[in-house]
Amino acid sequence: MRRSSQDNPETLRQKLIELLTNFEMHLQDGNLRTQVQELVPANYLLRDLGSSLVTGDNSGSARDRIILYLRKHSAIVIHGDELMVVAGISEYARRIRELRVEHGWSIISGVTVSEMRKDAESEGAEDTDQLPNMGIDEYMLMSDMQDRDAAHRWNIANDIRKEKSTSVHDKILKYFRKNIGKPISGEELRYVAENKSEWARRARELRTEYGWPIVTKSCGRPDLPVSVYILEKDRQSPPHDRKIKDATRRAVLKRDGYSCQKDGCGWNHDLWNSSDPRHLEVHHIRRHAKGGGNEKGNLVTYCNICHDTVHRDEGE
Repeated sequence: MRRSSQDNPETLRQKLIELLTNFEMHLQDGNLRTQVQELVPANYLLRDLGSSLVTGDNSGSARDRIILYLRKHSAIVIHGDELMVVAGISEYARRIRELRVEHGWSIISGVTVSEMRKDAESEGAEDTDQLPNMGIDEYMLMSDMQDRDAAHRWNIANDIRKEKSTSVHDKILKYFRKNIGKPISGEELRYVAENKSEWARRARELRTEYGWPIVTKSCGRPDLPVSVYILEKDRQSPPHDRKIKDATRRAVLKRDGYSCQKDGCGWNHDLWNSSDPRHLEVHHIRRHAKGGGNEKGNLVTYCNICHDTVHRDEGE
């Protein structure tokens, strides 16, 4: 396969015009094969022109040009056709995967966002407006910072993905537990799930039905980018806490300013550090065992340290 070649864009434009001008006589002679053959160099020139638009010391490869283009338009939805033009090749999607997996760039695809949106809408979630409006052939660079640990995580994801007779639910949970406290992208979870569209629903169920403390931008960590998940601790919440509806949990956290309400604590995620990797939970003011309900007025935000202390002091 011929690689595109960079040159002065104006020089390439003039060559392309000359070729297309001369193509008029080939249209008139009616020889199909000649017409096709004469368009081959025009196709090459067009690719060369596209790849020559992105300049710089690190623009020699299709992959380099794609990330340069995305970084110039960070957090903006980019159509795949644009990336095909600057890449100068048709296999641009493969280069995007390399940028994610090998180089740690957080590039989200429209396919992943679409699956997240469908799952959220099926649950009647009210915060789907936080998801970018993207078509399936569109991409967006979420952050201009490379994730140096990404390659290691993708290797783990690949091993888990290959496991036979393991459900999507179990694969995703295993991947989370291999990366406690680390940001995990929706693209990674989708890959672990072998690109099955149910991955978003399974990730949500791990939080809502099984009690794993998985947070996202809309569920406990408004500071996180869209399509990023974190398993904050390797423990499940008590069974009765898992019955709190997601919308109610979000409302309580938001009401309490995403901060622990226990006297003298006030911990929030701005204070997080690796030596104190706590997280926020929702506590029943009137105990569930004593008839306390799951309505917002009976719930309060505690960090897990204070939550444990309260239950221990009360003999639960």
